[in-house]
Amino acid sequence: VGLGKTHLLYAIGHHATRLDPRLRVKYVTSETFMAEFIKAIRERQGYQFAARYRDVDILLIDDIQFLAKREETQTEFFHTFNALHAKERQIVIASDRPPQELSGMDERLRSRFRLGLCVDVQPPDLETRIAILQLKAGREQVEVPEDVLEFIASKFDQNIRELEGALLRVAAFASFSRQPINATLAEKVLADLLPQSDGEIPVELIMG
Repeated sequence: VGLGKTHLLYAIGHHATRLDPRLRVKYVTSETFMAEFIKAIRERQGYQFAARYRDVDILLIDDIQFLAKREETQTEFFHTFNALHAKERQIVIASDRPPQELSGMDERLRSRFRLGLCVDVQPPDLETRIAILQLKAGREQVEVPEDVLEFIASKFDQNIRELEGALLRVAAFASFSRQPINATLAEKVLADLLPQSDGEIPVELIMG
């Protein structure tokens, strides 16, 4: 969660259309797919629904894990997958876990997911996290010292949303309190978000 899977899907779609503007690329979340499928059944527009998803060159599906235990929607997606695969179209699926761990998902779907290239998106290393913070600070037009960026990057290493949120929190506090951004301020502002040790909390920290 929070490692940029959705950004990757968008990037794939944009890159594909740059390579060939004639390509029909469709991005959809699994929740939207499910909602549109239910609406199509209710309004007896199953054919139109199927055509909308099967008449594309690249289908990008986000958060496929949310189809778990949705048997009818899974069946429809199974047929959509087969139709696109038979026409040698591209299907890109994002999930917060690998196919074999998608509990509540039909085995025939999980089997098809394993047909393709499975890529494990890992948290970025320290240098990349610092670069992400530098970009974020530049976009927000905030001057942040390097030692503060390194401090934040060293503490938030599993989730990019949390990483960027920590930077914004420090910047907002500094702006509201009219204080300069430094390591002491960052540590104070982020104290409740950081893992706490089992030792005693110093009186000075409580009083500060």
